[in-house]
Amino acid sequence: MLRFDDRVAIVTGAGHGLGRSHALLLAERGAKVVVNDLGGALDGTGASAGPAAEVAALIAENGGQAVASTDNVATPEGARAIVQAAVDAYGQVDIVVNNAGILRDRSFGKMTVEEFDAVLAVHVRGSYLVSQAAYPLMKAAGYGRVVNTSSPAGLFGNFGQANYSTAKMGLVGLTKTIGIEGARNGIKANAIAPIAWTRMTEALLPAEFEAKFAPERVSALVAYLVHESCEVSGEVFSVGGGRVARVFVAEGPGWKTDDLTPEAIAANWESVMAEQPYVLTAGDSMKAML
Repeated sequence: MLRFDDRVAIVTGAGHGLGRSHALLLAERGAKVVVNDLGGALDGTGASAGPAAEVAALIAENGGQAVASTDNVATPEGARAIVQAAVDAYGQVDIVVNNAGILRDRSFGKMTVEEFDAVLAVHVRGSYLVSQAAYPLMKAAGYGRVVNTSSPAGLFGNFGQANYSTAKMGLVGLTKTIGIEGARNGIKANAIAPIAWTRMTEALLPAEFEAKFAPERVSALVAYLVHESCEVSGEVFSVGGGRVARVFVAEGPGWKTDDLTPEAIAANWESVMAEQPYVLTAGDSMKAML
């Protein structure tokens, strides 16, 4: 059994849905958990200490260890306070699961700047701030695990979610960069793109999906990714309904000429659009251009 005895985990957005499930599973397997949740509505308005406190209390009732945090991930002060809560209670931070998020859905033409910025603030800025606040502790310890929560909406786009999709794809870039920079210090970062029945999706998914896409069927992957035995880093995984799959950004073989003109590109468009054989890294792409 993969356990987390002597490990300390921060889980944001842990008052409901996926975050709640992640926190409960990690605690069940021995981790000491900071249960962070602002306690607001789906659109990020309002606040309540209830959700985080309820999950922390449930962990304690089940024999685990947890403290509740209602700090705001989207502010530097809030992010630092979340990490400090872990240090004050348990003396370290080994794991950060960035799950906090809000929705402000609206079609692209009608979306306001405030609606766009608010979603990016929680998903992207929040994940950046909490991870960065924990990073020095992980670096000093020579060990750390970060999981960011992307989405199929970010990877593939979705109507009415220009803000959410932008944020979720941004987390892919953040994940890959933390993975690259953290490698020398034993810090690994990965992202998940889950499909789960939560309060964010219950109005979108058919009722019969509730059991098949339960949050617990996502948390198993999160637990593996943050375990010390997991060596992978900088990757993205689709997960839901019992299925796990690697998702990757690839570049086709392309077409190359020393006389690049719009007309030449048009004449060779089929080669430009070819998918095989693909390359996977920026370094491979640069080599193909030389």
